[in-house]
Amino acid sequence: MALIELKIPAGVIRHGTDLDSSGRWRDTNLVRWRNGSARPVGGWEDFATSNGSAVQFFATQVSVAGDNISRGCHSWRTLANTAYLGIGTAKKLYVVATSGTATDITPAGFVSGSLGGENVGFGGKNYGEHTYGTERPSDGQLTAASTWSLDNWGEYLVGCADGDGKIYEWQLNTSNAAAQVTNAPTNNTSIVVTAERFIFALGAQGNSRKIKWCDKEDNTSWTAAATNEAGDIELPTNGDIISGVRVRGRTLIFTTVDAFVAVYSGPPTVYGFQRVGVGCGLAAPLGYASIDIGAFWIGSNGFFMYDGQAATEITCDVADYVFGDINRAEFSKVFAVANQKHGEIWWFYPSSGATENDRYVAFDYKEKHWIIGTLGRAAGVDAGIFDYPVWLDSTNKGYYHEKGNTHGGTDPHLESGPIYIGTGNQVMRVNAVVPDEETANQVTLTFKTRLYPNASETSHGPYTLANPTSVRFTGRQVRMRVNGTDAADWKVGTMRLDASTGGQR
Repeated sequence: MALIELKIPAGVIRHGTDLDSSGRWRDTNLVRWRNGSARPVGGWEDFATSNGSAVQFFATQVSVAGDNISRGCHSWRTLANTAYLGIGTAKKLYVVATSGTATDITPAGFVSGSLGGENVGFGGKNYGEHTYGTERPSDGQLTAASTWSLDNWGEYLVGCADGDGKIYEWQLNTSNAAAQVTNAPTNNTSIVVTAERFIFALGAQGNSRKIKWCDKEDNTSWTAAATNEAGDIELPTNGDIISGVRVRGRTLIFTTVDAFVAVYSGPPTVYGFQRVGVGCGLAAPLGYASIDIGAFWIGSNGFFMYDGQAATEITCDVADYVFGDINRAEFSKVFAVANQKHGEIWWFYPSSGATENDRYVAFDYKEKHWIIGTLGRAAGVDAGIFDYPVWLDSTNKGYYHEKGNTHGGTDPHLESGPIYIGTGNQVMRVNAVVPDEETANQVTLTFKTRLYPNASETSHGPYTLANPTSVRFTGRQVRMRVNGTDAADWKVGTMRLDASTGGQR
C-alpha cells in the first residue's frame, strides 16, 4: 500500500487526445486556481437584487432586449463623480446612471446595424425582400454583428457603431440624445480616444487603412492646418483597421493582419506609427482587453499580447479545444474583458452550433495558465468605476460578477486527464482517498477508470469526502472529477490515493 499524490499543476491542458492531458487538468467550469489550489470563480448577482455596490448601480434590472443584444460597453465617471455605463446595441445607444435608470440616447439619424448571422447570400431572404437587380453572393455569406466602440472624451461619452460609421458625443444631459460630432469624418470603422485627448477615427471615410484625428482638445476640428494638430495617415498594411485601445501612454491599433502603435511626438508630425507585430491580426472588433501591463486579444487561431515592446503570440494550452469548437460564422460576437483583481483576461465566444456567446476561455496572466467553461455573456466592463465587474448576457440582463458564491445554480467542477502508476503497465487498485479540502462536505469526488486509452470507461462515485474516504476501484488509468457545491467557497489542494499495484490485466 502507498499514498500516491495527485499533485496536478494549475490550469487546463486540452491538446489532442485524452491521453495528451495525462497528469493535468483537462476540463473545468467556473473554477480558477490560486497558488496551486483550485476554487470556484466568484459568483454573480443580477441587478434586480444586488445593492452591494458603493453607488448601488443598477438598483433595478435594466432590460433593453427588445432593442437587440449589447455589442459594446463602457464605464466612466463624470467630474461630479457620477458613474455611468454606456451600452450600445445594433439599434440603440443607452446610458445607465447610478440611480438604475436607463436612458435611450440613440442619436437622430443613426443607422441600425446587423444582428449578425444573417444570410445575405443567394436564397437567404424571402422573394422580393431586397432591391431587384442587386447581385447577391452565391455562397450563403453571413453578416457580421455590428459593434460599438465607446470611450469617454473628458467626462463626455463618445462612440461609433461600425454599421453606422458616424462619431457621436453625449454631454451628460439625459433630456438630450447623443449628437453627431461636428465636422467629424463619417463612414468610419471605430474610434479610440488617445491619452493625449485626440479622437482617432479608424478606417476613416471608408478607407480601411486610414486613421484621421481631430485637433488636441477640440473634437470639432479635423482639417489639418499649421495652427492645429489635426491630421491623418494611411497605415502601410495589407489588412483592414478594426479597433484601437490605449496602452501605457501610447495607442495600439489592431488590423486584420498586424498591429501598430501610435506615439505622440507633437507638431509637426503629431503622431508616429510603428508596426509592432505581424501575423497577429484581431479577429473580432471587441476581442481585446487592456490592462496596466499591456493588451491581450484574440486572433483567428491564437491569442496575442502587447507588452509595451512587441506583439507576441501567447502559448495557449487550450487552443485546439477553443478554435476547434468556436462558431466561426459568429466570430464577430466574441468579446474580451479584463478581470484585474484576479489577474485574468476572459474571452466569451459562441461554441459550434451556438449563435450567441455561450462559452469562455480565460488566461491567468499572473500565474500563466488557462481556464475554460460554459457561461453566456455578450458584453461587459471590469471593476473600477463600480465595485464589481459588470457583465451582460444575451438578453441584456446585467450581473455583478465576483460577488458572493452563487453561480446561477450551476455546480463548479474540474476534471483531470488520465493518471497512472508508473507507465501504466500495471493496474492500480485504489482503496481510499485522503482528501485535501479546506472545508469538509463542500466537494465530492468521482473517479473514472479504463484499462486502455480507447477502452470503455467505468465511473465510481460520487464520494462524499471523509478523512480518509473509503473507495474501491481498479484500472490502469484513472481520471478524477471534483464537483463543488454551488454557493460555497471551497478550496481543493493535493488529493492522495491509497493504492497498490496489481497485475498487468
